[in-house]
Amino acid sequence: MMTLTDDQRMLQDSVAPFMAEEGAIRTQLRHWRDIGCKDGFGHGLWKQFAELGLTGVLIPEAQGGAGLGQVEAGIVLEEIGRNLTPSPFLTTSVTAVRALEGSAQAERWFPGILSGDTVAALAIDEGGHHDPSSISLEAKRSGNGFALSGTKQFVVQGASADVILVAARTGGSAGETDGLTLFAVGREANGLRMENVALADSSKAARLAFDNVEVDADAVIGDVDGGWAPLSRALNAGRAGAAFELVGVAAGASEMTFEYLKQRKQFGRLIGEYQALQHRAAHLYGEIEIARAAALKAAQLLDAGDPRAELITSVAKAKAAKTATLAVQEGVQMHGGIGMTDEHDIGLYMKREAVLSELFGGPRFHANRVAGLSGY
Repeated sequence: MMTLTDDQRMLQDSVAPFMAEEGAIRTQLRHWRDIGCKDGFGHGLWKQFAELGLTGVLIPEAQGGAGLGQVEAGIVLEEIGRNLTPSPFLTTSVTAVRALEGSAQAERWFPGILSGDTVAALAIDEGGHHDPSSISLEAKRSGNGFALSGTKQFVVQGASADVILVAARTGGSAGETDGLTLFAVGREANGLRMENVALADSSKAARLAFDNVEVDADAVIGDVDGGWAPLSRALNAGRAGAAFELVGVAAGASEMTFEYLKQRKQFGRLIGEYQALQHRAAHLYGEIEIARAAALKAAQLLDAGDPRAELITSVAKAKAAKTATLAVQEGVQMHGGIGMTDEHDIGLYMKREAVLSELFGGPRFHANRVAGLSGY
């Protein structure tokens, strides 16, 4: 069923005005960017997320959460994207929660996530492009635990995180998914160095260097050499969530553009009256609806445990990224000269799309993945 349930619509009706008011560009993204905030987001707003029960949307009721699913997380993320609201929701309440679920580490970190006191990050990528199978950061047996050595980059909110979920190689070789282990590493771990980097959209990501970082055996999430299962679970959730956020980015940019077409006059006529622009606007509207349907289907399949979920999640991420690219490019162009200024918000949508499209794999990565999963 490609529609929301009544309960899901109620969640949407409550989240949309909250994000539009409390997560607005002027009071959040621009504010934290302009003061040079090292986190790039407001912890006060993160606390408000917790008060509304949003931080625990995917945490089971038995552990204090809402016990909802990927569709509900997607509803929140679409509104986050629509308002460009900076928050650790995707990395913490979606990817980290999915990675931690069912493990002993969940009991340690879920309470802080629920209360809005904990931020989590996922450390996967090591090269210039997303490729989880090429992980080479090494985890060697040391005492009753492991010593981690290597580097990670593009760790979103890594320097703000209380816990970093690190994918490391305990066996096998680069290019294989066997022999990977997922570790929960505290931010104060000895031998861990961080470089906080501002991305194009003013969000923060860290480069991490591990120099024999010692962790005990309890830091393992799941099983040693069995890290691909929780990592894959987290990545599928993150990709579906990012697809929803990209749909929100596309929708927010297009709404701003369509409103401008109704107001801007040129040569004595509203530019929205020109048929060429109407055709482009109609095409964009249709593409956003298709991307939204793909994201919803991916989330529904993930919630149902359907084996097709992995394939459709990649379809959704690729489609949403390409649609968001179209939306922001059309938006900037139709706004004309003001679209290139920092004073106008439309350019901020383009910057967010550029970063979010590459998170957890860009369109080319997922096109290749779809081909592989389809047997081509």
